[in-house]
Amino acid sequence: MQLVGYDAADAGLLVSDGDAPSADAATTTTDDAATAPVEYVALDPGTELDYRLGDRHCAGVVVDDGHRPCDDPAVPYCSAHTSTWVCARCTGTCLKDEMDCFDDHAVYLAAFAPDTFKVGVTKEWRLETRLREQGADRGAHLRTVENGRIAREIEAGLADEIPDRVRVPEKRAGLGRTVDEAAWQTLLADFDPLETVAFDYGLDLDERPVAETVATGRVRGTKGRLLVLDHGGSTYAVDLRDLVGYEVTDGGTDRRLQSSLGAFG
Repeated sequence: MQLVGYDAADAGLLVSDGDAPSADAATTTTDDAATAPVEYVALDPGTELDYRLGDRHCAGVVVDDGHRPCDDPAVPYCSAHTSTWVCARCTGTCLKDEMDCFDDHAVYLAAFAPDTFKVGVTKEWRLETRLREQGADRGAHLRTVENGRIAREIEAGLADEIPDRVRVPEKRAGLGRTVDEAAWQTLLADFDPLETVAFDYGLDLDERPVAETVATGRVRGTKGRLLVLDHGGSTYAVDLRDLVGYEVTDGGTDRRLQSSLGAFG
């Protein structure tokens, strides 16, 4: 089995039941290559994970009819299976041969505890989903515009003052903490949001989780792509992307893990 992907919005792991190609097989999979079944493992609170991590290699590609494996050692994806969403680099000048982002787009602010903020854009209909898959604690819908190009222009202008990305370690450091309300309101005072939202991920943390790459334990919950697990009397925060590509077997981890760092001060 191999961990081949994750769903940060609905909290799940994608587990392939197939094996990597043999060493003499072509590294790059083809459209007519055999596919393996993919299981969706929901990461609902209380779920028990019992995976032992083995070797790690390219996660291949998940397609409509299953998973096409790849044995390239690059992780989580080799160059043949690394895809870059060109729209993420857009600042208002379309990078595609033909612009196709004609849906209504929302420009938003997101807050991550305690006081990290970012600006972003997404299709209006998936605004709440986008905030959740990033693990935002708060969100503010600033405005809706008629297409992605205009939204990216606005985002690029705001990004001179407000970051347009937040790294996972910053999000991990905020687990169990609350948003600095004064700082958030000060930021919003420069705008007139159409609406604001707050999210509760139900993690109920009373100690600081340890950063680990492990897939054994009882799921406490997820916050974006951070999976929070209880195992052996300690609590761990796992970046789901760091699990992608690992071959796994049942039986739980056999590694010695660092204990929790203690209660919050």
